[in-house]
Order: sequence, then C-alpha cells, then structure tokens
Amino acid sequence: MEEREFFDEKSEQRKHTLTCPHCGQSGEYQVRWLVRTRKAQVPRNADERDRARFAKAQSYMVRQDDLVACTNVRCRKRFEVTSLQSVAFLQSA
Repeated sequence: MEEREFFDEKSEQRKHTLTCPHCGQSGEYQVRWLVRTRKAQVPRNADERDRARFAKAQSYMVRQDDLVACTNVRCRKRFEVTSLQSVAFLQSA
C-alpha cells in the first residue's frame, strides 16, 4: 500500500516574508504548499504492516515553490527560497 493512500492532499498558498538577496528588499510572497492531512481511519485493504505505518503517519506540508520573483520593480530577479523549510509537520488538533 502506498503512503499517499493514508493522506488527503490539497494545494494551499501561504504568505511569507522573504528578503531578495540581489537588492536586499524584503516583502510578502505567496508560496505554494502541498498539504497532506492524515485520514481519520485506516484504508480497508490494509494489512498489519500498513496499520503500523498508518499509526506512525503524521500530517505534513511540502513546499512546491522553490523560486520566487522579487517584488521590487527595479530588480524583478528570481531567487531561491532558502529560508523556509521544504517539509513542515502539522500539529494534530
């Protein structure tokens, strides 16, 4: 059984404050994330190994955007998003 069968996926955009390394100006940027939330129950066709993996599974987000364009009109250069983690675990509610 694949790991994807344990999660519901949706795409989400969040605002983050990033600083352009070229011009040094900071600004608000929309960064896309893939949010994977754990399902409430184990899928029906799961065996014992899959049940153990599901018990350890945790909701998390994966960053989809690696590059963003500077919002400064004079700069407009693209830069890599290095200050944000690429994977972030979510707190269970």
